[in-house]
Amino acid sequence: MVKMNAIAATVGALVLLAAVLTPGPAGAEPFRLGISTWVGYGPFFLARKKGYFKEEGLDLDLVKVEDVKVRFAALAAGRIDAMATTVDTLPLYLRPRGIRYQYLFAIDGSRGGDGVVAGKAIKSVADLRGKRVAFAEGSVSQFFLNVLLEEAGLEQSDIEAVHMSAGDAGSAFVSGAVDAAVTWEPWLTRGRRAAHGRLLTDSSERPGLITNVVLAPVKVIRDREAEMKALYRGWSRAVEFVRSNPREANAIMAKGLGGWLKKPAAFAQALRGVVYYDAAMNAAFFGTDVAPGDLSKTIQRALDVWSGLGKLQVQVRPRDLVNYSAVD
Repeated sequence: MVKMNAIAATVGALVLLAAVLTPGPAGAEPFRLGISTWVGYGPFFLARKKGYFKEEGLDLDLVKVEDVKVRFAALAAGRIDAMATTVDTLPLYLRPRGIRYQYLFAIDGSRGGDGVVAGKAIKSVADLRGKRVAFAEGSVSQFFLNVLLEEAGLEQSDIEAVHMSAGDAGSAFVSGAVDAAVTWEPWLTRGRRAAHGRLLTDSSERPGLITNVVLAPVKVIRDREAEMKALYRGWSRAVEFVRSNPREANAIMAKGLGGWLKKPAAFAQALRGVVYYDAAMNAAFFGTDVAPGDLSKTIQRALDVWSGLGKLQVQVRPRDLVNYSAVD
């Protein structure tokens, strides 16, 4: 079943990749931001609906590309101008003599939206030794898990890794097929409510570790710097609106994102494990070139984890991947 799901996912990704990379009509284009259906990206729809981006001088096109592999392929091919993903993801897509990318600003941070559910006999991360643990390979779940394992004095080789999507991992745990799973909502709740389950740990205990950001090729940042800054200003205004008008904001964002988040109640539920980054939070998270913030620490942890797993193709420093122009 897992093998067939993987084949289906690969075929689907290839079909979507072909669609994304098909040449479009000639002429001027809006600024295209690649996203997925995730509660953290809601303020982009809010800012567009409220006219914030237009007021800032930006014509924004939000392009949904659910598979992060396809999103990076679209970005590399120039079919989108920037994309949103978690901090840990970028190092996996850096290639020798390839396109240079940099982070521009933070979008949202996981504050309990990601975690590990495990059997009740598993009292700590150290107890995962020798256990069957399900997670998505090459994803933020694998990154999160390896940070936890390192802190407990373990390595990934000390567990029995079962590779599947975050949703399938949660489902596998609930059904009793694995001893633990690294997943997100709604599977965290379902897992801890299972008769055999408990929440072992979640992202609220490690703020800043799982953070979504906007990133773009360095050339695009240089050529379209004004639009990048307008994108950030529009985002920041939307976050302020969310805080002062949550009910109205949730309705707009749910409708904009659609999919499994199309109902405001479902959107609000998913939002409980997430915090949106405003301008002050971005300034602190990014820091400066002279005094880097926690972003650089998260990047270094990602570089260490992926390097240890043999997944890096290039050697870079955190400072090579951070652009401070938008958050200044």
